[in-house]
Amino acid sequence: MANTAQARKRARQSVKVNAHNAALRSTLRTAIKKIIKAVESGDKAAAAASYNENVAVIDRIADKKIIHKNKASRHKSRLSAAIKAMKGDNVAGIKVVKKAPKAKPAAKAVTAKAAAPKAAAKKPAAAKKPKAE
Repeated sequence: MANTAQARKRARQSVKVNAHNAALRSTLRTAIKKIIKAVESGDKAAAAASYNENVAVIDRIADKKIIHKNKASRHKSRLSAAIKAMKGDNVAGIKVVKKAPKAKPAAKAVTAKAAAPKAAAKKPAAAKKPKAE
C-alpha cells in the first residue's frame, strides 16, 4: 500500500487512467471487428465504407499512444489488403487471413571435394622474422 500522500494520489489516478485506456482499447477492437464483419459479408462497397469510417478510430487511438503507431498501421494495412482482395460483387464471404511465411530454400551442404580447392588456393601466411638487436 502507498505510504505517502503523493503515492496514494498516483494510485487513484492510475486506476482512472487504466479504466479510460481499457475503454479506448475496447473501442479499437470493436472498430476492427466491424471492418472484418463487413469484409466477411462479401460486399466490397460496404467493406470499403466501413473501413473509411473506422480507420479514423484506429488513428485516433494510436495518436493517444494507447497502441503503437506501427501496430495501427499494420491493422490498417491488413484490413485494406483484405478489402482489395475481394471480388467486385462476390456473394461468398472472405475471411481475413494472415500470410504464411515463405519457405526458405535448404542450405547446400559443403563437401570435402568442394572445400579442398578453396583451401589450396589460399597463400600461406608469411612467417614473421624476429628483429635483430
